[in-house]
Amino acid sequence: MRLDKYLKVSRLIKRRTVANEACDAGRVMVNGKVAKAGTNVKEGDLITISFGNRDVQVEVLQVTETVRKEEAKEMFRYLTENPEK
Repeated sequence: MRLDKYLKVSRLIKRRTVANEACDAGRVMVNGKVAKAGTNVKEGDLITISFGNRDVQVEVLQVTETVRKEEAKEMFRYLTENPEK
């Protein structure tokens, strides 16, 4: 699945256009490398997102095309949340 779609479906980022912009700005990394919106995401990948002054790192647990809002948090596991850079 494309990275921008995964970020939206998992609700890590609310809208796909915002996910695209974050990727274009270099604020999203997959497995330690800056990733483009079209990067393929699979189970076991580590995604790091820079939100202003904090970084969020998650591990991809499952890749599903559609998911209910309540089940979206089961698609990933938080590894780190850095309040300050």
